[in-house]
Amino acid sequence: VQLVESGGGLVQAGGSLRLSCAASGISFENYAIAWFRQVPGKEREGVSWIMRGSNGTDDTAYLDSVKGRFTISSDNAENTVYLQMNTLKPEDTALYYCAADRFYTRKYYSPQWNPWLWDFWGQGTQVTVSP
Repeated sequence: VQLVESGGGLVQAGGSLRLSCAASGISFENYAIAWFRQVPGKEREGVSWIMRGSNGTDDTAYLDSVKGRFTISSDNAENTVYLQMNTLKPEDTALYYCAADRFYTRKYYSPQWNPWLWDFWGQGTQVTVSP
């Protein structure tokens, strides 16, 4: 399993970035994908997750502070998950990680924000938002 993030960079407040997480060795049919972020000295926090729902559409969730600004999506043909980040704020500055968690029974599974529960991680991509 390999997760490779890209798309980070330096942007002014109010700007936008799109992060990509290219996944190999997994299928979105039985893996949830999440974005976490971390700043030095603080715990890693969940930003958003996505998983294929029972009806074929995607289920998603967001950290309260990014709702309405960030959008997570997946491209199954490319096996890639995206995080579109708009109206960025300096407090969004962090190292952003992509993570994957396998589930076996969709009916009884719900992605958790606890990073310790996620199986695989990428190397991270830095997002810096200047005032």
